[in-house]
Amino acid sequence: MKFTFLGTSAGLPTKQRNVTSLAISLEKEKGWCLVDCGEGTQQQLLHTPYTLATLEAIFITHIHGDHCYGLPGILATAGMSGRTKPIKIIAPKPIEEFITVVLKTTDCYIPYSIEFIATEELDNDIEIAGFKVEAVELRHRVPSHAWYFTEINLDHKLNIEKLKQDNIPQGPLWGRLCKGENIILDKTRALIGKDYWIDNIRPRKIIISGDNCQPNLLTQASKTLDVLVHEATYTQEVSDKVGKAPMHTSAKDIALFANNLQLPNLVLTHFSARYTQYGKNSIKLIHDEAKKFYCGNLFLAEDFATYHLNKNGQLKQLPNINNKG
Repeated sequence: MKFTFLGTSAGLPTKQRNVTSLAISLEKEKGWCLVDCGEGTQQQLLHTPYTLATLEAIFITHIHGDHCYGLPGILATAGMSGRTKPIKIIAPKPIEEFITVVLKTTDCYIPYSIEFIATEELDNDIEIAGFKVEAVELRHRVPSHAWYFTEINLDHKLNIEKLKQDNIPQGPLWGRLCKGENIILDKTRALIGKDYWIDNIRPRKIIISGDNCQPNLLTQASKTLDVLVHEATYTQEVSDKVGKAPMHTSAKDIALFANNLQLPNLVLTHFSARYTQYGKNSIKLIHDEAKKFYCGNLFLAEDFATYHLNKNGQLKQLPNINNKG
């Protein structure tokens, strides 16, 4: 599993950081997913290997502009690039109206269909790009959700013993079941391909959170989690000064939450624009505060930082994929 940050700033861009967006994909899959789409996301994509032709779905955590203002541009550019394959957008209901109005009032023609799924009306998980994706409700000034990605289509082998017990004749049927096909045998028996699989590994799991002031809302979902990507907009000192109105999480609060649950990997993002690379307001303040309260593997995301989660649940930052310069 691989994910790349396309923007890591909160509210507004800085010279070093664009506003929020993240790309995620699996090794065996051609398609990929986008989580949030702040203004300028399509420009960020130009410096990565990701293409709009293979984008399967866009998940939006909430309606604030730094998480969604880039949507019309992404959709228009995909159409101008020749895309004809439908695309899924899973987002709060107002996003559908936002997209419709912008595209209509700018005379933008989209040569492909958009399948919009309102987060508020999402009854089941979504299977796409090799993932099962679920929404987890958060707390913010507007309705906000985390997106919980679980790997599916795992490496597996056939359960030969079960096949023989069920008197399924060896041959092409076994091959089809191994591919996960569902088969009607003798016009009466329904065979579910995955029922005859033995999985060799456990699925990798990651939560990519939207803005949130209550990390404990993620407690249940985080019990078997490999990676939590969560905002750390301020240090606790700054959070106390700005007060509760912004409804964000401090580095201390998210570090304590992750440590209490013994989460193995914590990646912080969505940093206030007040934090710079160096100086008295250095981003190192966020890192140092989180490190005091969290004992696992801690990462502070940067734009174009790419992480790989291997099948053993080990997270490693890869060489920067940014092709700028």
